[in-house]
Amino acid sequence: MILQILATAYPHASTRLHYDDLYQLMVAVVLSAQCTDEQVNKVTPALFERYPDINSMAEAELNELQELINGVGLYRSKAKNLKESAIIIRDKYNGQIPDQFEDLLTLPGIGRKTANVIISVGFGKPGLAVDTHVYRVANRTGMANAKTPHHTEMQLKQNIKPKDWNQTHHLLIFHGRQICKARNPLCDICPIEKYCEKNLDSPRQLKNN
Repeated sequence: MILQILATAYPHASTRLHYDDLYQLMVAVVLSAQCTDEQVNKVTPALFERYPDINSMAEAELNELQELINGVGLYRSKAKNLKESAIIIRDKYNGQIPDQFEDLLTLPGIGRKTANVIISVGFGKPGLAVDTHVYRVANRTGMANAKTPHHTEMQLKQNIKPKDWNQTHHLLIFHGRQICKARNPLCDICPIEKYCEKNLDSPRQLKNN
């Protein structure tokens, strides 16, 4: 019921990151960790112009790469991870971003959330990424009852059909951004308020992001 209501409320829910291919999606998702999609979209045009593919990223000058992405958080470590991941993809996967979840997890800077986004958005396979919004909304509403994003992901995947994982990710993100905010959620206008168990307080949510 909750997902049906959210699907009606957010019929166009999808990623807000700007990208043209799998390589750009991977880079954008890595950059989006602890950063807004809007900020990522500000830095990626120049980044993709300078490094348009895996091979050019693998050969990137680290200092120049850092300078191009210094508008996002943790840009030094992200620059290092992007370059190292590109080298691995070039040398181990013949320049093709792997389409297997476990292979993606071996790449520097790619955790479960990023891998799930690449699998679902990039390859159209079932994937359910749990970011801060998904974690908060899922636990507040009772769709999950978990203390970590990983356990939240496992519970959601157990309770939701794989064909609906991708949409669930986007719906919960949109609802978390617009209504079910970390602080001062807009419960009075929430379309699923009557189903909400409100079993997640902000301090626990912030601690486990």
